[in-house]
Amino acid sequence: MQRIAQTLCVVAVPLLLAGCATSASEQDGRVTEQWQGRWNGPEGTYLEITGTPADYRLTIANLDGPRRFVGRAQGGQIVFVRDGVVERIRASDGEATGMKWLLDKQNCLTVRSGEGYCRD
Repeated sequence: MQRIAQTLCVVAVPLLLAGCATSASEQDGRVTEQWQGRWNGPEGTYLEITGTPADYRLTIANLDGPRRFVGRAQGGQIVFVRDGVVERIRASDGEATGMKWLLDKQNCLTVRSGEGYCRD
């Protein structure tokens, strides 16, 4: 059953992300293109963004090591699927990351509360 779910994710993700492309995608891309490069989290974690707004390559490294994902600009965010869940990377400050190690930072990206990355 898990293999079927993984296969569905592999097939559905490109379709889901393709549906995210709208006439506003150029504007979304201008916002998210500024996010390219490496963003650091606590204890050696990081988020690295490369590629184009229509085909971002995301590397997210946590304490278990790096994982790679494909994302797309949508509504001033980067949307991607991780473990069958649609996630969104958005601009924030350190307080919005929900992480005490990043509280004083101003230039950050947050995936969800407790998962954020900043630039000094």
